[in-house]
Amino acid sequence: MMSDSELQLDLEELSSAEDFFEYFGVPYDAAIVHVNRLHILQRFHDYLDDVGALPDDEEAQRAAYAHWLQRAYADFVDSDAQTEKVFKVFRMNEPVDVQIPLTDLLPGR
Repeated sequence: MMSDSELQLDLEELSSAEDFFEYFGVPYDAAIVHVNRLHILQRFHDYLDDVGALPDDEEAQRAAYAHWLQRAYADFVDSDAQTEKVFKVFRMNEPVDVQIPLTDLLPGR
């Protein structure tokens, strides 16, 4: 059985977006985080999911987490939640391409 690393134990204790920024030493503007906290954390989570396996070394893991948190934050510095569309609710009214074969439009079908 593998024991949790110190990093994993620390991560379990973080409860706010600000906690993550402070823990990883990522500078941030409190006003941007206040407005976009859930979007930033979800984007951070999405980036980590896309990466797949993190390095085995705990210091390298910390560096990776800090990098992806900084990148998620940067996405919202010059943008907003509606533009970034992190959550499904922002994608619900987007146009949808529908293709119907011409044969389906012929009489008798």
